[in-house]
Amino acid sequence: MISPDTIIYGEVTVLDLIIFAVVVVLAVIVAKIIGIYLKRSLSDRLEKAELDKLIKIVQLVIVLLGIWFALPSFSFDVGQLLVVGGTIGLIVAFASQKIVSNLGSGIFLLIERPVKPGDTIKVGDAAGTVQQIHILSTIIKTYEGIYVRIPNERVFTSDITNYVVNPARRFEYTVTIGYDEDARKTMDAINAMLEDHPFVLKRPAPDLFVSDLGPAGVKLTLQLWTPTQVWWTVQSELLGKIKLLLEREGIELPVPQRVVTLDRETRIHPDEGETRYASR
Repeated sequence: MISPDTIIYGEVTVLDLIIFAVVVVLAVIVAKIIGIYLKRSLSDRLEKAELDKLIKIVQLVIVLLGIWFALPSFSFDVGQLLVVGGTIGLIVAFASQKIVSNLGSGIFLLIERPVKPGDTIKVGDAAGTVQQIHILSTIIKTYEGIYVRIPNERVFTSDITNYVVNPARRFEYTVTIGYDEDARKTMDAINAMLEDHPFVLKRPAPDLFVSDLGPAGVKLTLQLWTPTQVWWTVQSELLGKIKLLLEREGIELPVPQRVVTLDRETRIHPDEGETRYASR
């Protein structure tokens, strides 16, 4: 029967070999368990190919750490390996710092989940819909249909504006009517139209009020909420419907005026802006 103290090679005994094998097997088991956990937790956040890459990287690191901790059982001088490994590690880390930074940022993005595929976001100068979140980068499709690849480090360290994470979103209009018009009649007509609109939320309710008494007329401000998914559509169509409604009701929208000075005379022209000509 082989004794645990039996020397196999040099100073390595059977016991050393058993300890090394047990530690490595435990590291492999831990790596497998963590791989299963990652697959269950991130399967809905990452594409299968990207998830498989992440799991393999994590498992490899765990197994290497297990081997590292098992080396002293062979009476291996870990101190010398630390010096050599540290030097090599510094060189590799310096050469691949961007990759490591993007990888770490990608993992934190998957854990924190400030964005997910399908979200409409803005990161720095890039705005659009998130198409894919990879380990090292995030792909955004802009409103013009252009695909932009953003490194995860930039996504993680930048201010992220997520336009769709909240189920409701607000916008507002400013409508100016003439001083001779009935403000209450105008507001009642607009509120009645909003009441029948299928995508104007009742809670929070629309808010329509007089916001200013300007030189051109009475300014009415309308604030309303819609479901986020149809926010752009409602905002684009509703202003035109308000204009058509006011025309049907016979409510005058004042024309902006321009001041023109010619030969020491001041005349009012129905146009935007102000133009002044030198007197003769």
